[in-house]
Amino acid sequence: MERRTSERLMNLTIALLTARSYLSRERLRGMVEGYHGLNEENFSRQFERDKNTLRALGVPVETGTDDPYHADQLGYRIRRDDFELPPVAFDRDEVGVLVCAAQVWQQAAVADTTVAALAKLWASGIEPDVGRIAALRPHISAREPAWPVIWDAVQAHQLVAFDYHDTQRRVQPWVLAWRHGAWYVAGFDETRGATRLFKLARIRGAVKPVGPTEAFKAPATPTEELLAGLSAAQPDSSAVIDVRCGQAPWLTRRSEPIGAPVNGWQRWRLPYASGSDAVGDLAAAGADVRVVEPSELAAAVARHHTDLLSRLGAPR
Repeated sequence: MERRTSERLMNLTIALLTARSYLSRERLRGMVEGYHGLNEENFSRQFERDKNTLRALGVPVETGTDDPYHADQLGYRIRRDDFELPPVAFDRDEVGVLVCAAQVWQQAAVADTTVAALAKLWASGIEPDVGRIAALRPHISAREPAWPVIWDAVQAHQLVAFDYHDTQRRVQPWVLAWRHGAWYVAGFDETRGATRLFKLARIRGAVKPVGPTEAFKAPATPTEELLAGLSAAQPDSSAVIDVRCGQAPWLTRRSEPIGAPVNGWQRWRLPYASGSDAVGDLAAAGADVRVVEPSELAAAVARHHTDLLSRLGAPR
């Protein structure tokens, strides 16, 4: 839907919803921005299309009159009782799940939606304890450039093309899966004529959608056998890190403490596998983690933070 069309429909909905009585066509013509400048014929056609569009979307546009002596002079309105949803309530466990999901998705392409969802919880009088949930949330990121394009393609059942191991692939993306600290897309590789599993971090260059949507139908359980063959990469390196006490549990759970805490900080030895997203794991802790060694890992984390600040337009 074009932006002008959606804005006009939104303006019409607001006008009908806030009206205390039925509004005539002429009043709506003067109130709704998208109708200004239209002649009578064009306005009449546009208004009828807009009414039908709103009703098709489930918006209950009601026709009637407030004047018993002129029943033929019809107007329009939307009754709040018919339009608004009943109050939605969540118990403590459900709120916890919602906030946990928001924390998981905070680095993905839907981060703005995440913020809006939390804002709605607060606006409705619910006070989610984000700080306590943060220590329990699963640590999942979506930093790979290929992620949002493939996510959209999975939802739309649309083919994608990308370079993988120096070969152009044309793939039906069935599902995205998070395994052992990395994202994978499972689907049918039309280039190879077989089902395949692709690690998003190994995709080179841009991912391009190909052809129309609804071009294929994914199997009901497409990835179980493919994912069963994945095993966690064995650590072949280690880092020394300082962690603020009580923070970054996804790091400390797999680390060994070094000495006793000093001034609220604990030193740890963190094993990690080459090729894993160790930089992302460390950077996600922000100022709660300092990399002591190796120096190249510390530099990579610093670059990650600098790049993030640059994208956000924040001062360094």
